[in-house]
Amino acid sequence: MNEKIRCSWCLGFDQYVRYHDEEWGVPVHDDRVHFEFLILEGAQAGLSWSMILKKREGYRKAFADFDPAKVARFTEARLEKILLDPGIVRNRLKVYAAVNNAKQFLKIQKEFGSFDRYIWQFVGGTPIVNKRKSLKEVPATTPESDALSRDLIKRGFKFVGSTVIYAHMQACGLVNDHVVDCFRYK
Repeated sequence: MNEKIRCSWCLGFDQYVRYHDEEWGVPVHDDRVHFEFLILEGAQAGLSWSMILKKREGYRKAFADFDPAKVARFTEARLEKILLDPGIVRNRLKVYAAVNNAKQFLKIQKEFGSFDRYIWQFVGGTPIVNKRKSLKEVPATTPESDALSRDLIKRGFKFVGSTVIYAHMQACGLVNDHVVDCFRYK
């Protein structure tokens, strides 16, 4: 049997492999998906992506199927209830940041017509295709993630440091960081 070559980071469990094979690095142009990844990557800060991936459905339920307009209206009582949910990472700062970020997200949509139009300008409108031979070559940040992170912070977003934002850029296909021998690279 001819086994596909994959980026080695995804080989821990089946859900990780599916995420790698079907989502990671595929260019996203859907604002709700961008918002989903902003919440998930903000939650992941300081933790493992595998943990967040395992809790993804819990986040989907807790955060109104990642609808930024609904999340922006969450009350303090609703946030306190979410903090009791074992289906998510129960970090008060991260949970409250999701509501703050939803409000800022809506402002960007209003200013640019979509969050997608806003975010893709940081890579000139097309994915940056890297030619990494190994995971050791993949940086934690880039000048593009630095610029996007600075702009988001200036706009009032939380948990959007350059490392978190580079992960967002990788996940949402703004950059292609599949290693060159991975079947998904092309």
